[in-house]
Amino acid sequence: MEGTRTRARSGMLADASFSAIAAGFIAVAVSYAGPMIVVLQAAQSAHLGPALTASWMSAIAIASGITCVVLSLLTRQPVVVAWSVPGAALLLTALGHYSYSDALGAYVVAAALAIVLGATGWFGRLMGAVPRPVVAAVLAGVLLPFVLKACGAVVESPLVGGGLVLAFLVGRRFAPRYAVLVALAAGVALAVATGGVAAQALAWDLSGPVWTTPTFGLPAIVGISVPLLVVTMAGQNAPGLAMMRQLGYDAGDRLMVGGASLAWLVSAPFGSHGINLAAITAGICAGREAHPDADRRYVAGISCGVFYILFGLFSTTAVALVAAVPPALLTVLAGVALLAATQGAIIDSVTHARDDARAAPHAIEAAVITLAVTASGISAFGIVSAFWGILAGAVAYAALGMLRPRRSAVR
Repeated sequence: MEGTRTRARSGMLADASFSAIAAGFIAVAVSYAGPMIVVLQAAQSAHLGPALTASWMSAIAIASGITCVVLSLLTRQPVVVAWSVPGAALLLTALGHYSYSDALGAYVVAAALAIVLGATGWFGRLMGAVPRPVVAAVLAGVLLPFVLKACGAVVESPLVGGGLVLAFLVGRRFAPRYAVLVALAAGVALAVATGGVAAQALAWDLSGPVWTTPTFGLPAIVGISVPLLVVTMAGQNAPGLAMMRQLGYDAGDRLMVGGASLAWLVSAPFGSHGINLAAITAGICAGREAHPDADRRYVAGISCGVFYILFGLFSTTAVALVAAVPPALLTVLAGVALLAATQGAIIDSVTHARDDARAAPHAIEAAVITLAVTASGISAFGIVSAFWGILAGAVAYAALGMLRPRRSAVR
């Protein structure tokens, strides 16, 4: 108890570390390297003008940043919140069919439903009903493709990508806390030396969210709200909670999912299509590279939030800066940054499956099915693979349990 009071008095400055701040920056850079590009593509497909596109990018970044800071301070955990990537992918084809104000109305409806599911604990209870091996395997399936893509990126750009991996391994050996940062520095240096950094015309324009009054049309609510809610809750919040718990944090689903959904509701009229718990970038901020002491990693969540806000205020410039860096560099960086989280998720899924197998021998089979479906990246009916992985694993777990003869149980 005395240690807790001492830590509370010491404050955030005493808990801050360079590695945690760097983890927050890398998480935001990774977010802008891929997920933000999907948002830009969706805006272009809907023929949104520069002002509304900038408002959309600013709204999701600033809302995510504020929520990261608030929830990390409240919980003293590295809570990372981001925008819905599968939601943006869904809007690539859906957004152009409705008026912009109707689309914002659909975001508001989806956000309100997400608040109800999160704040009431219904979503947490639903996730609690899913067998633990299935949940762990879903997280492993979400993370594994990022590590596999890094392998392809090294082949595509052996000097930059291979040098980055080598720098990461050297960093892991001699300075584990700074391994990802060492890898980033080496990758950027090699990219510059080989001429891989593209020159960009930068204009430091302060962009900001623009209010648009939502309207509520039934076709948009049916066509956007329902699928957007499903992909955000199942494809983002579920793996996000699983990531926090796999890393040893007591993630309160009501506060975290409810808080992220509230940020979504408030920011929806400015263009925000979905704010939710992050899984990929949470693995960067909540992992051991951020800080050896898990109780001090919350600074990485705060750092991530601050950088989100800064990037959001200058969204157009931030996108241009990230575009100047070779894609292979950021792909490999994401892979090495998520290596520890992927390793933990795979070990977790195997451990839970083995423990569960004492009572249910089919748990390992269900976990493997979950991992395979999730990692496949399928998106049937516009719904991301994480949802289908949970569904396939749960169905396999239940079906194999009912069909397996009692005498086959381990004794």
